Amino acid sequence: MARYRGRHAAAKHVDFASAGLRRSVSNAAVAAAVMAALTASQAPGIELAQGGADGDSTTGSLPDGAPGDDSYHTELPPLATPVPPGDDAPGEVGPEQSGIPASVLAAYRKAERSLAGSDPSCHLPWQLLAAIGKVESGQARGGAVDKAGTTLAPILGPQLNGAGFARIHDTDGGAYDGDPRYDRAVGPMQFIPSTWADWGADGNGDGRKDPNNIHDAALAAGGYLCHDGRDLAVKADLDSAVLSYNHSDAYLRTVLAWLDFYREGVHEVPDGAGPLPTSPGAGGDGLGVGRDDRAGDTADEASPGGTGNPSEGSSPSPEPDPSDEPSEPSESTDPGDPADPGDPTEPTEDVPAVLERVGAAQVTTTAGHKVADGYRVRVTTEDGAPVAEAKVRYEIVGETGARFPRDARAAEVSTGAEGTANAPALLAGSQPGTFTVFATVTGHDGVTAAEFTTTVAPAEPRADLLQRVDGEGVVQAEAGAVCPVLRISATYQGGAAAGAAVTATVLHGDGRAPTAGTGPYFAGEAGAELHTLSLDTDAEGRLTLPDLYAGDEPGPYRLRLTTVDGGDLVLDVSVTPASTPSHSPTPTPTGTTPTPTPTAS
Repeated sequence: MARYRGRHAAAKHVDFASAGLRRSVSNAAVAAAVMAALTASQAPGIELAQGGADGDSTTGSLPDGAPGDDSYHTELPPLATPVPPGDDAPGEVGPEQSGIPASVLAAYRKAERSLAGSDPSCHLPWQLLAAIGKVESGQARGGAVDKAGTTLAPILGPQLNGAGFARIHDTDGGAYDGDPRYDRAVGPMQFIPSTWADWGADGNGDGRKDPNNIHDAALAAGGYLCHDGRDLAVKADLDSAVLSYNHSDAYLRTVLAWLDFYREGVHEVPDGAGPLPTSPGAGGDGLGVGRDDRAGDTADEASPGGTGNPSEGSSPSPEPDPSDEPSEPSESTDPGDPADPGDPTEPTEDVPAVLERVGAAQVTTTAGHKVADGYRVRVTTEDGAPVAEAKVRYEIVGETGARFPRDARAAEVSTGAEGTANAPALLAGSQPGTFTVFATVTGHDGVTAAEFTTTVAPAEPRADLLQRVDGEGVVQAEAGAVCPVLRISATYQGGAAAGAAVTATVLHGDGRAPTAGTGPYFAGEAGAELHTLSLDTDAEGRLTLPDLYAGDEPGPYRLRLTTVDGGDLVLDVSVTPASTPSHSPTPTPTGTTPTPTPTAS
């Protein structure tokens, strides 16, 4: 969003000054603070660089590597001190603005604990993450997240195309922001994709780094704020950290005001019930108020009235003054008068006549995955010349949960200089099946549509945690005997992992793979000794391992069970000498265990 400027900015800065006087301030004192703010160049205790009319030292700037896009919400906390609910204040819930959605609040506190363990000298307070999350996205659009903490719809900043903001050409292929031309800030903490590539974190332990997930984004923001050896208990380091996130003095004042407010107390509210920002910007009302979300629009020219480089002070130009309109050119009857350009030639317009696919007509993906570059088309004239700036509309048709950014079934983009366009990243959703994506040229009904048949395959069963459910301790067996029955439970994000693939591997106690004829083994066809098996869990996420034969060689061994999503369970196996000499029994199926599928021997 474009920041407040000129006299409007002055009004907002009044709030910054008065925010520090929240508790029982008289009207006269507030009035005095207002006058001080209107005449002061900096907030108390904060040394600010000289800036423009709004007191901002870096209007439209974007330091290299900064997470944000210089777009943020400007409203401030209420003057009243928040009163969280509790036993000492029954019925009190505090001002609405002191409520933070449950999942969002948990993510901030978890990030604080994580950073306290990995970087204890930083002294990151979770309230600072809350302040930045409030200013950047309104606490993930009022806590509109699923049970895993991922936003229900994308939260995107403005297109960084140089028009009022920095110009950052696409760095992620539209994977995160759905924009294949320019980058945008993404998610509840508003990370630019190129910055996320450096600072992304896995805050919820699901093996992914997703800027749209509040747990991942909060931990990444904490790591970014703490880097360069900052101690956030020191005022200078705190200011430096906030300014590194978004190098604007007004931004610094806004974040610090919310930091102080949240330090007075907060209360938890249900996800989705948090207050929404009133100013335009990311996460405001979910409709993109105040920002241009057309993924294909171009803005290669310098912004009006500026240099085209926001870091050099460019800004949107004010409304034109009628007095500045150029005067009518004087008439001339002399055909040789250089002031008379003669009859101008009417510019020719490339008229779209053909819309064709660029790539395959069949698109296949997996439930829950994104399609970032599968719907590319080209618009040409009758003569085959490319048509730039043609509007191409993509529409999802059919019964499916697939959506474009902002949970939309349709999206419109513009073709580039070569006449090509690509749909924003499509999120396949959780519903398997087949549907069609139609591409049409807006305003040209006579141009035949391009069709893309899209198939969403069921997601592979996943498991991120394996646990033994039949006991604990070392698994013991005599040489030549059969080990006790082993039962395993597999879960994914806390729920039963039905049909998940589990690999069982037998190892020596020192981690070496056993050689043929040594160590415990599973029975393969014709009595073959197998040290590795691939197995699947049942409908309840349970797995009973086939008989594990101890073998003839006593010693310490290990049985390691793993999944592709990070599940890892290691059981110690001890093979003791046989009480009487014997050979390993000939393996016979028991009829009570699943038949393994050998993958290696």
